[in-house]
Amino acid sequence: MKENILKEKIFDKVKELKENIKKVIIGKDKVIDYVICALLSQGNILIEDVPGVGKTILARALAESINLSFKRIQFTPDMMPSDILGTNVFNPKTLEFEFKKGPIFTNILLADEINRTSPRTQAGLLEAMDEGGVTIDGVYYPLPKPFLVIATQNPREHFGTYPLPESQMDRFFISLTMGYLSQEEEISMLEKQKIFHPLEKLEPVLDKEDVLTMQDFIKHVYIHRDILEYITQIVRNTRENPQIALGAGPRGSISLMRAGQSMAVIRGRDYVIPDDILECAIPVLVHRIVLKEQVESSRQRREEVIRTILEKIKIPRVKLP
Repeated sequence: MKENILKEKIFDKVKELKENIKKVIIGKDKVIDYVICALLSQGNILIEDVPGVGKTILARALAESINLSFKRIQFTPDMMPSDILGTNVFNPKTLEFEFKKGPIFTNILLADEINRTSPRTQAGLLEAMDEGGVTIDGVYYPLPKPFLVIATQNPREHFGTYPLPESQMDRFFISLTMGYLSQEEEISMLEKQKIFHPLEKLEPVLDKEDVLTMQDFIKHVYIHRDILEYITQIVRNTRENPQIALGAGPRGSISLMRAGQSMAVIRGRDYVIPDDILECAIPVLVHRIVLKEQVESSRQRREEVIRTILEKIKIPRVKLP
């Protein structure tokens, strides 16, 4: 009985979070689902899109909805790892070095235009994301929990940028694009922002403890062995496909499983069905593959190849719990 009450409470909280973000982000229900999916899965997000489509507003709306600390870093070529992670500073009063935390010590971090900074600084951020903490002069400083990075990069700009290497792209749980609004959606946005921006009046609907409870719950969402086999078939096909030079690794399989569990909860279930995996496959895998045809293949082309793989693999029929 107690488990059922907790389950229903989590389903309601997820729904409430989505509806709250929708007050600010119009016409992007699918993107909101994927952002919540990453949050529940304890994964980080890479958004690749042109400026002005709402990437920053989406990150702020999520932070405001959960009453978490939020910081934004605008990456530049001259930025050093210590500008993000923090550094030891000498205190003349105590005659000792004290650690001064960098902006990464927050719950939600918007890493804006991550490809504008040097590979050394990118590596510092990605290592901290991976380890859940920062090590300075041999001392480990854990990051706050929950912790989520939403990194952005403009795929249309190449001059003065440092593209993330394939090995580092794999550190992101999910890769998304926002895209432009339809005309009707854009009119609705103008009407909503005529007097004030809806973000100014957004109230939190979750607290930190709610998020931590949800993240723990996700790990216990039921997933049938046939669906695990389905996941590995999809990921292994990215390694064996003749059009792909570099396929997704085991981390891709783990991410797809966790994304399926989170999407099940977003859809109001405590068990995974094949549709959850199908829904998450492209955003989870698209940044983990490299095509043979070109060094910098377009996202659209990579999505097409993954779609072809999904169409070829038989969808399992599983008995629901």
